[in-house]
Amino acid sequence: MKIGVLSGGGDAPGLNAVIRAVTRTAVLKYGWEVLGINDGFEGLLTPIKTRPLTPWNTRGILFLGGTILGTTNRGNPFAIKSIVGGKEIVTDESWTVVNNIKELGLGALIVIGGDGSLKIGHKLHELGVPITGVPKTIDNDLSATHVTFGFQTAVDTATDALDKLHTTAESHQRVIVLEVMGRYAGWIALQAGIAGGADVILIPEIPYSTEKVAEKLLERKKAGSKSSIVIVAEGAKPAGGDMAVRETAADGYVLRLGGLGEIVGDQICKSTDLEVRVTVLGHLQRGGSPCPYDRLLATRYGSAAVELIAQDKLGEMVSFQPPEIKSVPIERVISDLKLVDPEGDLVKTAEAIGVNFGR
Repeated sequence: MKIGVLSGGGDAPGLNAVIRAVTRTAVLKYGWEVLGINDGFEGLLTPIKTRPLTPWNTRGILFLGGTILGTTNRGNPFAIKSIVGGKEIVTDESWTVVNNIKELGLGALIVIGGDGSLKIGHKLHELGVPITGVPKTIDNDLSATHVTFGFQTAVDTATDALDKLHTTAESHQRVIVLEVMGRYAGWIALQAGIAGGADVILIPEIPYSTEKVAEKLLERKKAGSKSSIVIVAEGAKPAGGDMAVRETAADGYVLRLGGLGEIVGDQICKSTDLEVRVTVLGHLQRGGSPCPYDRLLATRYGSAAVELIAQDKLGEMVSFQPPEIKSVPIERVISDLKLVDPEGDLVKTAEAIGVNFGR
């Protein structure tokens, strides 16, 4: 048996731990060959970009951030963009990928990715490619799994940033707005906001009122607080307004959100006399060494993905359903996103301790 493994979409701490676990389980337990696909699905177009993986050449990567295979969120083989005669055209190159997988002799392909990459994987599976999925996203927005690897490290990074911002905000008596990632889900902002003592948390699931945010900040100043911290999920939006979108793909898929931190900062300045500064955490949330929790979860996922192949359970994604790793059909995973419940325990806990959500 020869299997392939690729990582698609944005990078996340723990990707290398998955690749290492896939390789070691496949080679040491089953005696299979493992082929790493470089640069996501782009590596399966022509020319093919691969590298053999062994326990030897994947040693020492458990604690490394990023991915040794490279990744991209622009390599959708069902919608390849190119410029012909000065005009942009979109072509379907999915059968090129299918044929190249056959040419490589792969008995199965492990796709490590979020909703976008797993949707591509599911489409390829419908074309006859044996696919197994591993849930990867710092946004933690994949349904049918308790948590995705990379999320906890991103929360740790955002919380550490809040700890540092508290001290400078207090020193200068300012409001500091921190923009974090998360796309359509507010999990990073919510959990880091609570852990980092934010005063206002703005998330996509709860459209915010600028007036309510301003009221909260002015109340704090009146009560004697010298500073305030506002954490903003990149996908949050004002009531009746839209998300701040930076870039969209040819098929309408939103590639990049961002800019809401500056918008919120400007809104606060206009609504109050408070001095405001904005920090965008950006790709710091994606980089660096994975925390021990993510290393362990990623290792469990990678090993379990190989076991699914051994059991001929293809078209499924490994899923953490505490305390066990199980599997679910990829079709079920990509049908909807896992979003924060506006009336759930975490939101209620935050509001009980005085956090404002702009509502």
